[in-house]
Amino acid sequence: MQYRTLGHSSIEVSVICLGSMTWGEQNSEADAFAQLDHAIAEGVNFIDTAELYSIPPRADTYGATETIIGRWLASRGGRERIVLASKVAGNTSGWVSHIRGGPRLNRQQMTAALEASLRRLQTDYLDLYQIHWPARTTNYFGERGLSEIEDESVESIGETLEVLDGFVRDGKVRQIGVSNETPWGMMQYLCLAEKHGWARIVSIQNPYNLLNRLFEVGLSEISLRENVGLLAYSPLGFGVLSGKYLDGSATPRSRLHLFSEYRRYSGDNAEKATRAYVALARDHGLSPAQMALAFVNTRAFVTSTIIGATTMAQLRENIASANIELSAELLAEIDRIHADYPDPAP
Repeated sequence: MQYRTLGHSSIEVSVICLGSMTWGEQNSEADAFAQLDHAIAEGVNFIDTAELYSIPPRADTYGATETIIGRWLASRGGRERIVLASKVAGNTSGWVSHIRGGPRLNRQQMTAALEASLRRLQTDYLDLYQIHWPARTTNYFGERGLSEIEDESVESIGETLEVLDGFVRDGKVRQIGVSNETPWGMMQYLCLAEKHGWARIVSIQNPYNLLNRLFEVGLSEISLRENVGLLAYSPLGFGVLSGKYLDGSATPRSRLHLFSEYRRYSGDNAEKATRAYVALARDHGLSPAQMALAFVNTRAFVTSTIIGATTMAQLRENIASANIELSAELLAEIDRIHADYPDPAP
């Protein structure tokens, strides 16, 4: 397993991060324990979760994933060996109103969120605490552009960052990060931290995969120049890049069969691009999933790739991608496919 430094901190994280959003929905607690045990044995030390999980978000499963991880930590011990990350939900338009009556990124709600996460996780600190999505009007979760900015009564980035800084000063959080953020938002966090002497973000958790390379435009330069590494989520595009939805090997328990609303990576051009990437991988003797993950793993701006698995076979295959090197020829062929189908699934 390879390890990389989390931003400007002294925290070393595995290049593979174990995502957890299926635990408590598609995966049972026993499944989660087995995944955690295997991942740790393979050298993975980084676990990512969120108060929102499991997915899809519902009132009756809110916090379920953190609760499962907390029970695993209590039963296994060794908290100091784990880099544990979670996220706080922010402002929405009724999407997750079951969270505190509609989550906000203010001091009262963020403090309540952090304390609840710590209780569920059975720990007194988090190594990384992240803002799950921006509170303002902007484009994320697959929205391509922004045509206007509506006047809203939402918390400013400065207000949110000041609260995060307090968490760090109190010792409840070691480092902070953002998620689903834009170049403008990322620079606001960095500039405000420098101006006020507040905690500086060390990471950004955004989608990045062969079907969505938009991080390369704008965000990648900030990431490299400011040493704020990408924690890449959806590296397989909801499993689409494994090819299982093309060849019919996806089981009835697969995410897109269970939750048909998750269509971000299922458009016509995304399917055409996926067919090309799957064929390319097989021509080079690689599994499509491992080629897709290895591509993400090897990007200079990526600190860690967040994998998710519903079976142990998937987990083993995904973790093994850390040992795969892609040739210059193969990378050039990937870029040719990308030129034909540029970012079909933002």
